[in-house]
Amino acid sequence: MEPEAAATTTTTTTEASPAGPAALSCFSFNQDCTSLAIGTKTGYRLFSLSSVEQLDQVHESNEIPDVYIVERLFSSSLVVVVSRSKPRQMNVYHFKKGTEICNYSYSANILSVRLNRQRLLVCLEESIYIHNIKDMKLLKTILDTPPNPTGLCALSINHSNSYLAYPGSLVTGEIVLYDGNHLKTVCTVPAHDGPLAAITFNSTGSKLASASEKGTVIRVFSVPEGQKLYEFRRGMKRYVNIGSLVFSMDSQFLCASSNTETVHIFKLEHLTDSRPEEPPTWSGYVGKMFMAATNYLPSQVSDMMNQDRAFATVRLHFSGQRTVCTLSTIQKLPRLLVSSSDGHLYIYNVDPQDGGECILIQTHSLLGSGKTGEDPGNDTELPLPQSYAATVARPSPASTGSTVPGYSEDGGALRGEVIPEHEFAAGPVCLDDETEFPPVSENACVPGCFNEDINAHQMPGKVRGDGMARGARLRGKRAGMSARSYR
Repeated sequence: MEPEAAATTTTTTTEASPAGPAALSCFSFNQDCTSLAIGTKTGYRLFSLSSVEQLDQVHESNEIPDVYIVERLFSSSLVVVVSRSKPRQMNVYHFKKGTEICNYSYSANILSVRLNRQRLLVCLEESIYIHNIKDMKLLKTILDTPPNPTGLCALSINHSNSYLAYPGSLVTGEIVLYDGNHLKTVCTVPAHDGPLAAITFNSTGSKLASASEKGTVIRVFSVPEGQKLYEFRRGMKRYVNIGSLVFSMDSQFLCASSNTETVHIFKLEHLTDSRPEEPPTWSGYVGKMFMAATNYLPSQVSDMMNQDRAFATVRLHFSGQRTVCTLSTIQKLPRLLVSSSDGHLYIYNVDPQDGGECILIQTHSLLGSGKTGEDPGNDTELPLPQSYAATVARPSPASTGSTVPGYSEDGGALRGEVIPEHEFAAGPVCLDDETEFPPVSENACVPGCFNEDINAHQMPGKVRGDGMARGARLRGKRAGMSARSYR
């Protein structure tokens, strides 16, 4: 099967390069890799990833300077932004309406933010805050976590479980698995001997992948059992810093990028407990003897003999830069996308059958106008949706079938693309529904929903280290955001 859109969000925060005020300070793909967000010295930008030849800029804001965290919830209008000017404050915006939904202040600098359709997580160095994304109510504060200076954590995008993973130790690769829905610890996984560098869930939350700071071995565990399923060797000669780790949507592939020039794609072969008995042959006999001999070898040697190598690779033309990679299906073909701190997006073709070296087919500048190519396939101007809800309107009862032609949530015609039926399915948060995102009005608040004006008694504002929320600071003002919608 083809690798589909990646199933998790990976964020990379970088120091500003000598390029000037337009240098990238952070960049991340959204949960299903239909969008790319970047933060710069002057603000942030959102891009749609529906085409190889053309990179469409969905939104740009220059009102919030020095952005170092920007996360978009799938392809909705909800975006979370954190600025270096106020590193303890998280701002949640409805960017198409140009309004601030709310903001929260914390007791220390915010290191990372993760979100799905059920939960929003804020990670500080020694604590994690779990919010209900429907009303931003603080549900749980995980205090006294081991020092986590990079804000390493992962959240399953499957809202039915909302598993959270974070380091359980500063010196070993222990992973704490936490149930974000029932707010309790599930298990602890001894993943690596050294400190963790990367962790990620697959789309269903049934698998968890991890890498240590050495970056030589990547392991995959079952969730919630914590049993090791796969082990891959990225390399042997040198230690690397794993910058991103991400599954394909179908969980058949796992992609890893680092500070080296090589990006690795590993294939997760289907596990089977009962293999058919093979007829006795000399080669089969030797193979069994070889595998039996590994039981008498040192554990390091036997583990190395059982580790799989990369199924496919990419040789970047640079090294030493921070990168984020993902696997996605764009225009019905499997692609590997690599975003780098130099402000470029690289798109490669992937052979899902034979693997091998991936082929570079397109390079986009993320610091330009946002559109680096033309779309020659369709010159017909299609009508622009009149409202946010109209851009993702559900099909009428007469419409049957697995896919429906229509408009994307990014406000543009899909030009021949189709919207999968599952995107219209009812979920816990209907971000395309006016009841979830009601029209902006003065002194109006719909319980359980985001709104421009939120009363202090309905939503706590200032979050302190003791887990209590005091001093309402949620505001319904526009916070200087641009009011124009993407056209």
